[in-house]
Amino acid sequence: MGLLWWHWVVLGVVLTLLELAVPAFFLVWFGVGAIVVGLAVVALPGLPLAWQCITWIAVSVAFIWLWFKLFKPGFHKTGVGMSKGQLIGEIGIVIRDIRPYERGQIRLQKPVLGDEVWESIADAEIKAGERVKVLGIEGNMLKVDRT
Repeated sequence: MGLLWWHWVVLGVVLTLLELAVPAFFLVWFGVGAIVVGLAVVALPGLPLAWQCITWIAVSVAFIWLWFKLFKPGFHKTGVGMSKGQLIGEIGIVIRDIRPYERGQIRLQKPVLGDEVWESIADAEIKAGERVKVLGIEGNMLKVDRT
């Protein structure tokens, strides 16, 4: 006795619903693969069980590959430094004097990455109370200049 088409569809639905409990967005592709095999068994009722399983594995792996190649490119890369573009151009107020080769502090208009006060450096001396613009990021400090 082989698997009937509706067995594959039920397996697909169960795997897809199981994805709600597992937040990896991975099981859904095995579920979709099972549904595709269920539709294939409807079209080809005499398909042997071995070919059904091979088709399920191949279709599931193909969906996973498509997900990571087409829809999630760069997913494997680290998130370190991803906010760099978010900070550049932000305006802030100097709250501790900045001198060349010495750190100062600025307060941004809105919190970025959970903080509104940042250590800062500049090429020229900037007194507390002056407005500055973020030019770049150097390590965990912001490079700023007068606006």
